[in-house]
Amino acid sequence: MADLKFRNLEATPEERAALATVIAADFGLVRPTHRHLLLPALHALQDRVGWISEAGLDELCRRIHVAPAEAYGVATFYSLLALKEQPPARTHACIDLACQLAGATVGSGEHRSPCLGLCDQAPAKLTITAGAAPTYGIDAAAGGGVIEAGPLLARVGVVDPSSLDDHIAQRGHLALRAAVAMGAAAVINLVKASNLLGRGGAAFPAGRKWEAVAKHVGVAHELVGNADESEPGTFKDRVLLEGDPYAVIEAMTIAGFTTGTERGWIYLRGEYLVARDRLAHAIAECRARGLLGENVMGKGFRFDIELFRGAGAYICGEETAIFNSIEGFRGEPRAKPPFPVDVGLFGRPTLVNNVETLVNVTSILNAASSGIEWTETKLFCVSGRVARPGVYEVPSGMTLRSLLNRAGAIDTIQAVLLGGAAGAFATPAELDVALSFDGVRSIDATLGSGVVMVLAQGDDMGAFLRRVAEFFADESCGQCVPCRVGAVRQVELLQRAADGPLETERHQELTNVMQDASICGLGQTAANAIQSAIRKGLYGGHR
Repeated sequence: MADLKFRNLEATPEERAALATVIAADFGLVRPTHRHLLLPALHALQDRVGWISEAGLDELCRRIHVAPAEAYGVATFYSLLALKEQPPARTHACIDLACQLAGATVGSGEHRSPCLGLCDQAPAKLTITAGAAPTYGIDAAAGGGVIEAGPLLARVGVVDPSSLDDHIAQRGHLALRAAVAMGAAAVINLVKASNLLGRGGAAFPAGRKWEAVAKHVGVAHELVGNADESEPGTFKDRVLLEGDPYAVIEAMTIAGFTTGTERGWIYLRGEYLVARDRLAHAIAECRARGLLGENVMGKGFRFDIELFRGAGAYICGEETAIFNSIEGFRGEPRAKPPFPVDVGLFGRPTLVNNVETLVNVTSILNAASSGIEWTETKLFCVSGRVARPGVYEVPSGMTLRSLLNRAGAIDTIQAVLLGGAAGAFATPAELDVALSFDGVRSIDATLGSGVVMVLAQGDDMGAFLRRVAEFFADESCGQCVPCRVGAVRQVELLQRAADGPLETERHQELTNVMQDASICGLGQTAANAIQSAIRKGLYGGHR
C-alpha cells in the first residue's frame, strides 16, 4: 500500500532517464498543472524496467507535484501497469469472447488479458519486452484484416502507412482542402445534412456535436479522437489506424478547423502498439510538411495533435472517462450534465468522436467536392465461427444473412452477438434483419460498435455469458455502487446457473437496478447480452 507521503527511496538511473524523456516531451503547451503527464510517465517507467517500483513512483510524483497515494490510485486502475516486480518480458494472453471460442489458453507465467482487439486473428497474445528500446510481439492466428473495402477502407492495404506521399497520391488530404475552401459553417451543415450518426455505439448525430462545440466562440476548445475501442469483438478502428493513419489525422484536422479547435488528442488503447508507432510517425511527418502546426497548409489556422496512450481500461472508451485519464486521474466517468460539448477536457468545450465517425466525414466531403451523393457505409467486425473473419465495409441496410454469407459462416449457427459484450443476440430465425440502426431495433438489438460474432451449435452459451459477466465485473471502475456490486452479483448468478437453472427473476431485478442507477453506460448495459439470451430462449441455466 502506498504511503500518503514521500519515502526516502532512490530511483534507479534507468527510471530517472525514462521520466526525463517524458517530462521533456511536453511540447511546451500551457496547462494549469503537470498532472497530465502522470499516465505517460507511468508508461515510461514500465516500458523501461517492466514494472513501476515505489522508488520510481516517488520520483515521478516529486517531478510533477502529485501525492504518491494519488499516483498509486491511478497506477492500480489500469490492467497494463504492474506495481509488483515482473520479468522484462510480459505476455498478455487474451481470454475474451472471440479468443474463448477459438480455444484460448494461458501459459505458465502469462497474464490473463481481456480483449486485445485481435478478434479476427483469435486466439491472440501480446508480449511486451521492457528496456531502453522496448519491443513487442504479437502471437495470433493467420488471417484477418480487411475483407471488403469501400470509401473508408479504400487505402488500407493499398497505401504504405508510413508514407505521406503515398497517402497524398491516393487522394489523401483532398477532403481537408475541400473543407477549408467550403468554410466551417458549410462543413457543419453538410455533416448535419448527411445524418451521420456516431459509430462508437451511442449513435448520436455527429453534426449536432460539431455545431454545439463550434458555437462556443472566444474560448479554447479541445478535440478527442476516441481510439480506445475495447469492446470485446471490436477491431475496426485498429484496422484504420494501422492501415491508413494519415486519414485519421486528416479527419481530425477537418474537425479542428470546422469547430475552431487548435488542439486534438488521439486517445489510443494501450494494446494498439503497431498503431501507436504508425500514428506517431504520421503525426511527425504531417508537422514537418505543414499539415499540422501553426499554419496548416498555409491557410491561416492552427491545429496540432497529441498522441495519448491508454493503459488497459475498457471504461476509458466512455467520453468523460477519457478526460479524467488524460488529466492524470483515475479513468472514471463524470456525471452529466454538464455535457462535454460545454465542459469537457480541462474544463473546455470538447468534441469527442470515434475513429470511424471522423473518417466518415472525409468520405462525405470527398463525395460533395466530386458532385456525387454520399453513400453511407458501415464497418462490421466479423469474428467467431466464420471462415473469413475481418472488417467488412458494407452499405447500410445489408442483411445480416448476406454479411455472414460473405464471411463464410457455418451452417449450424446457434446465435450471432451484435454490438459486442453490451449488445444483444440474433437467432437463426432473425438473420434477414437489415444491418441499420433502425433495422436491428426490430429484433431488440443494437449495432453498437459493429461487432458481429458467430456462435455455433455446440458452443457453450453458459461459459460465453459467464465471460461477458466477468468482463464487466473486471472493467467496472467501481465509482458507483449499482455497477460495482451489481456486476459482481451478476457473475455469481451465472456461476450458480452452471449447476442449475438461472434465477431469471433475480437477474431481472438486478438488471433493472443497474440500468436505472448506474452512472454510465457500462453498468447500464452490463446485463444486455444476458437478458437478450434469456428472452430469446438461448440460455436458461446449466452449461
